[in-house]
Amino acid sequence: MAEREDRRVVPDDIMKNIEFETSEDVEVTPTFDNMGLREELLRGVYAYGFEKPSAIQQRAIKPIVKGRDVIAQAQSGTGKTATFSMSILQCLDTQLRETQALVLSPTRELAVQIQKVILALGDYMNVQCHSCIGGTNVGEDIRKLDFGQHVVSGTPGRVFDMIRRRNLRTRSIKMLILDEADEMLNKDDQQIHDGSYPHSSQA
Repeated sequence: MAEREDRRVVPDDIMKNIEFETSEDVEVTPTFDNMGLREELLRGVYAYGFEKPSAIQQRAIKPIVKGRDVIAQAQSGTGKTATFSMSILQCLDTQLRETQALVLSPTRELAVQIQKVILALGDYMNVQCHSCIGGTNVGEDIRKLDFGQHVVSGTPGRVFDMIRRRNLRTRSIKMLILDEADEMLNKDDQQIHDGSYPHSSQA
């Protein structure tokens, strides 16, 4: 439990020494209650242990929810994963059992961690999120995807294999997240460049 707490709260003395660069028209929202988040998501946020949004959460959640393409850069431990996880959950139509958000990560461990955060924050939303990663049973991926997942968090190789097999349907994807995008793009992964998702998707 202590390890989870460390990830959620950055001590104030550290925050004082961090400088933030923000686009001029980005609003800073100091509390989760003022972000317009759905009630069941707020319950999940507070149940997970968050008390107030970190600097990146204050600046990035609302623009993402509004549908803007966002590049967010921050130090490790400042809440980036929770930032895009909350934004995804706010935008989901949970009545539609289709993949609406796709999160791509450079490592299997990171993809699984993101899945856990999304499921924890969405605990009161009945959200379905599957980690689609290499080194696991393909049949299980197919079964889970055929059942219907609101969010898929995975690594490029397995994700695009599932797209090619037509088990991961992309027609309803409205949000694409590249976590640790610099590392992902440094790998020059042609699958990402090919864009096997709707061109109208938010990124």
